[in-house]
Amino acid sequence: MCTGKCSRFVGLSLIPLSLVCMVANALLLVPQGKTNWTNVSNLSLQVWLMAGFVGGGLMVLCPGIAAVRAGGKGCCGVGCCGNRCRMLRSIFSSAFGVLGAIYCLSVSGAGLRIGPICLINGQWEYHFKDTEGSYLLNHTLWDLCVEPPGVVSWNVTLFSLLVAASCLEVVLCGIQLVNATLGVFCGDCRKKEVGHSGGGAGAKTPLLPGCVLTFSFPQGTPQ
Repeated sequence: MCTGKCSRFVGLSLIPLSLVCMVANALLLVPQGKTNWTNVSNLSLQVWLMAGFVGGGLMVLCPGIAAVRAGGKGCCGVGCCGNRCRMLRSIFSSAFGVLGAIYCLSVSGAGLRIGPICLINGQWEYHFKDTEGSYLLNHTLWDLCVEPPGVVSWNVTLFSLLVAASCLEVVLCGIQLVNATLGVFCGDCRKKEVGHSGGGAGAKTPLLPGCVLTFSFPQGTPQ
């Protein structure tokens, strides 16, 4: 696969993943879709760190857009330099994306291990913190949380989604780092149309470096 096509594929994969992370983080702020418990004392620290919105979201959305642009075609993307400038920008943005995805992965993993803040026996605490994540396999403990209702399954589902999405983001951003580096040094392997001098059917007249305009002349018509 050419570096340009690979860039476009990676970018078009990163963009929806980043949007999934932002939506998941937004849902963590409203357990069961209600704002009754949207405050510092009722939601865990890992929710307020906004790892899905900032790390797996915005910090990956930018590299995704940069990768799509690096894989595009146009007057600024071909010629003697090819897509090298945009590939170079994609290297830095992909490194930025790796950091964001790792941040999202680490915070979401901690959120799964520690568990949510919930009300048990009249106390709002991290009641599953000392279980070291074993509560994930013991669903009977989930029903002990009185408020917010169903918060454990809500958090486990969304944090698991963030973990999975951020793992994919790390892999894709890493691939784009290597791909963009190859693109800087080797250029894009896609064939470029080169204008041909002289008349004839289908002659191409260059306008700008990398841009061609095709004129078709009917047979027998003076050119």
